[in-house]
Amino acid sequence: MNNQINLDNHKQIEETIRKIPKNDLHVHLDGSLRLETIIDLSKKEGLELPSFTVEGLNELVFKDQYENLGEYLKTFGYSGAVMQKPEHLERIAYELAIDNQEEGVRYIEIRFAPQLHINEIMELEAVLKAVNAGLEKAEKEFNRRPEIKNKQEPPFHYSIIVCAMRDFGPWSLFYKNFIASFTYSDRSDICKLASLELAKGAVKIRDKVGLPIMAFDLAGAEAGNPAADHWKAFQYVHEAFMHKTVHAGEDYGPESIFQAITELHADRIGHGYSLFDTSRIASDDITDKDAYISDITQYIADRRITIEICLTSNMQTNPSLERIEHHTFSKMLEHHLSTTFCTDNRTVSKTNVTNEILLALNNFQMDKKALRNCIIYGFKRSFFPGRYSQKRNYVRQCLDYYDKVTADIPVLHVD
Repeated sequence: MNNQINLDNHKQIEETIRKIPKNDLHVHLDGSLRLETIIDLSKKEGLELPSFTVEGLNELVFKDQYENLGEYLKTFGYSGAVMQKPEHLERIAYELAIDNQEEGVRYIEIRFAPQLHINEIMELEAVLKAVNAGLEKAEKEFNRRPEIKNKQEPPFHYSIIVCAMRDFGPWSLFYKNFIASFTYSDRSDICKLASLELAKGAVKIRDKVGLPIMAFDLAGAEAGNPAADHWKAFQYVHEAFMHKTVHAGEDYGPESIFQAITELHADRIGHGYSLFDTSRIASDDITDKDAYISDITQYIADRRITIEICLTSNMQTNPSLERIEHHTFSKMLEHHLSTTFCTDNRTVSKTNVTNEILLALNNFQMDKKALRNCIIYGFKRSFFPGRYSQKRNYVRQCLDYYDKVTADIPVLHVD
């Protein structure tokens, strides 16, 4: 049996990829706004933009290629500015869910840093409730469809991941006031305290209000901001049975991934791009670098710690990655690691899940089984907001629908 994917019929493959049930476990709310919404809300709030047209924003802000991670992150200043009212957060979350549904994504985990949106009119609970309201509205609308109610297709579900920041400045009223409250503390200590405060709030609101806050994340620049600094926050959510995912190996070496899985109990890794790069090991104490990488990789493989792959985003933020086929995703496939396709930021990176899958198919040696595994890993390793039995049934439903959609497409069907 030839299990390789024949890419000659590109149109047929693209149409099928759009139909199969997909998931996105790593998508930032503030990096995935519709440009039309940024323009509309900026006008309503009297905010300045470099341009008030989609074409202008694409040219001046949301580019096809960024010089570095710093330029990439500047885009969030414009999106964050329109996310300071509950009705705006609800609209943005609702639209993001709709955009995913329209390309066949049946499960999403929306992540964002709620402390960036706390202000005079919203505290943490209000921020989380507003985002959940938008997602819940989109979920209910979609799941009322006849094909969903008749169980011919899997329903749409979602969960929320809250992000603590490795480092921050006076980027919101909350952060400004928080920094000012600790006159005699250095920045790293302040960041640790902010993470712990968020951890406590996330657990309390999850338990009190019943929101599907399923995981805790750590985001932001890795260099100079080690994950281990946030041990207390992650230990707190760990003891409260909340899942953990950590941005690691995006713009720093394998030691960042090591800290994520050993210090922060990470169930998943965001990006993991530098996993195999021995040249980025900074510590002189690590004398056998190959063995160090091998041990980390073995640990990740044994425990099925899933890596959230963001191909387009990595191309945009890593100038050294000149060709996508040089991405370490190829080595992850060789080592049979659990990986899943993610967008990171749909607007900033101008992508969606379908595009990420097609990018992988066109540039890596992926057979039909590998593609199916990557899709299913996303469902299996999700932080699903329900009991384990419910998750098993949902994964089974998504898997059966995947096989049904690809059954008449020999180029994708696994016999």
